[in-house]
Amino acid sequence: MTHSARSLLSRVEFSLPETAVDQPARDHAATAGAGGLSHVEFATPDSAEHDRWSLAHPLLFLKAWAAHPLRMGSVFPSSRSLCQRIVRVAWPTPGKCVLILGAGTGVVPQAFLEARLAPERLVVLEIDPNMAAHLRNRYPGVTVIQGDARTLPDLLPERFQGRIGSVVCCIPLVMLPEAEQRRFIDAMNAVAPGRGFVHYSYCVTSPLPARKLGLSGSRKAWTPLNIPPASVWRYSAL
Repeated sequence: MTHSARSLLSRVEFSLPETAVDQPARDHAATAGAGGLSHVEFATPDSAEHDRWSLAHPLLFLKAWAAHPLRMGSVFPSSRSLCQRIVRVAWPTPGKCVLILGAGTGVVPQAFLEARLAPERLVVLEIDPNMAAHLRNRYPGVTVIQGDARTLPDLLPERFQGRIGSVVCCIPLVMLPEAEQRRFIDAMNAVAPGRGFVHYSYCVTSPLPARKLGLSGSRKAWTPLNIPPASVWRYSAL
């Protein structure tokens, strides 16, 4: 593909009609925080920031993938295109904070910061100690927690209790048995009751058995500018 074609493709906004999964007849905007924003301004990265996106610390990522492939879900970090769509869907209401589970090398937190979310309103959790240390180094001012998301209620600092307005789950829940999916969902609901969560997936259909888990879900965005192409889903309690 030529450079001009790539440049044109990068400016195109791809969208699909929302795909409802067991969606109840009620207003989703009243649940799951702000319900997202249709337009978010992202700061233009300088050359150093562009390198962060281009490289995404591949050795650290690949090392973690080789050790625990089920935790990672893909051999490629999420693209900037996907991360920006996640930000639009998961943008919090004023004064509330964003919680990101499975932050990895930090490309999703980076997108929120580029959209000018204050670092003190961003909480990231990562189970891998090396990645957690990398995130602390990379994002001073952001609260980084190292631990298992299933024990989230015990890990979240007290100052954030009642302040989580949006949860982004980057953990590949589709690869887990239903009982384990439920444990993660219960943990998210415990720290952000009634807010639901945003989740991205490479599946064509819903990555979660929504009704079995007591959820309704809808696909909010899709991008082919990711390897592999990905959808962004929002789930809420029925």
